[in-house]
Amino acid sequence: MRVVFAGTPEPAVPSLRRFIESERHEVVAVLTRPDAVAGRGRKLLRSPVAALADEHGIPVLTPRKPSEPEFLDRLRELAPDCCPVVAYGALLPQAALDIPRFGWINLHFSLLPAWRGAAPVQAAVDAGDEITGASTFLIEAGLDTGPVYGMMTEKIRLTDTAGDLLGRLADGGAALLEQTLDGVEDGTLQAVPQPTEGVSYAPKITVEAARIRFDLPALAVHRRIRAVTPAPGAWAELDGARLKLGPVEMVEDTLPEGLIEVRKSGVLVGTATTAVRLGQLQPPGKKMMNALDWARGARLAEGTVLR
Repeated sequence: MRVVFAGTPEPAVPSLRRFIESERHEVVAVLTRPDAVAGRGRKLLRSPVAALADEHGIPVLTPRKPSEPEFLDRLRELAPDCCPVVAYGALLPQAALDIPRFGWINLHFSLLPAWRGAAPVQAAVDAGDEITGASTFLIEAGLDTGPVYGMMTEKIRLTDTAGDLLGRLADGGAALLEQTLDGVEDGTLQAVPQPTEGVSYAPKITVEAARIRFDLPALAVHRRIRAVTPAPGAWAELDGARLKLGPVEMVEDTLPEGLIEVRKSGVLVGTATTAVRLGQLQPPGKKMMNALDWARGARLAEGTVLR
């Protein structure tokens, strides 16, 4: 099958690599978001998907919007049979959806119809789900509403960050996506409409939403930090400055909400229930470090509170 692969971030790379190595499918081009400015040097960086395509000499398409006439004309010239999609990052117009004969098949990192939207893995961790997974579905006009071809499941471990979980789903989902295209081409796989019950949404998590509230129970704090690690990154305010927080451990001690207490066993912070022990953290302008090392150097005043 001739495919134009659409994707942008690192979690899309395992799927693209699988299609590149496939003896059955030919990647005739890659669709990805335009190069973005990043880092202190403010340099233009290729997306991970574009970088992999460059390594293999695959043409890379980077329209600002996939509705641009020039892009649509180029897509028609390429005449793909199917366009597999993994976290491309832009809405596809109907004019683009109509071009490949087998449509655009998306790999979404949830068990649809649960957690439709931009941040399904973060939402699953934050909600305390025990099981999640990935789904392949035919893209249509609605937000992740198309009929489903296949699913895989994955257990969420108690220490999983969103990054940990997404890494496993990206690897397992790559096989699911390839198998889906195989079945579609063979005519052995039919898409099934999503159920109307069990729908939930996972909007993109903003930096402000990643601020940790210590007036919540310890379990909620524990889950939220894991859910926003590594991106956009958990943080709290200390003396007017942002302190980036890594995953924490729940303990049985109790402290007032947000109060920091430094002990030989570690740095504790109070929540609405029991305290949490800080792990790694990052003060402004410094690298991630052990919380106890930070506290010893910071010489915190008694009664210091994280807000």
